Amino acid sequence: MSSHGVPHEAHGTEDAFAKKVGALAALLAIGLTMVTIASHRTHTHSIVARAEANDKWSYYQSKKIKYHNLELGIDLVTAQGVKGDAVDRMLERYGAERTRYDAEAKEIKEKAEQKEKESEHAEHQALRFIAEGLFEIGLVMSSLFFLAHRKLFPVIGLIGGAAGTVLGVLGLIG
Repeated sequence: MSSHGVPHEAHGTEDAFAKKVGALAALLAIGLTMVTIASHRTHTHSIVARAEANDKWSYYQSKKIKYHNLELGIDLVTAQGVKGDAVDRMLERYGAERTRYDAEAKEIKEKAEQKEKESEHAEHQALRFIAEGLFEIGLVMSSLFFLAHRKLFPVIGLIGGAAGTVLGVLGLIG
């Protein structure tokens, strides 16, 4: 034992390959962290966009209900055969409101469809983050080197990390 309390045989056991495997594991852990954060953010974006689309569809339905109520009002007044200036003004107002509700409903429908597409795109993009699993496999395989001292494990880890990097980048740009 040396004067520092460290066993003497530990001083000369610098394994350069083990250091490289340790660095590989650290890089894989960083890649895993980045892909995990991106994946979670993408899933969250998908959920928020879906909720916004649902809100827009509810709003669209409320406009369509108002539109149909005005149609019913026009039909009832017309069916009763009532005439006069007050009726004409009421029918004119109902017609203008019906036109407004129809235009507003179309605009809301377009926004709801856009939010649905945004949500679907984010869902598809999130699926590309299978890279998360590849980084995890790469990290575990690389770590097995320290138990088994087999060079095959970090090679598999490197392949998993490379595949995870490619899929992670595709997920980010997709």
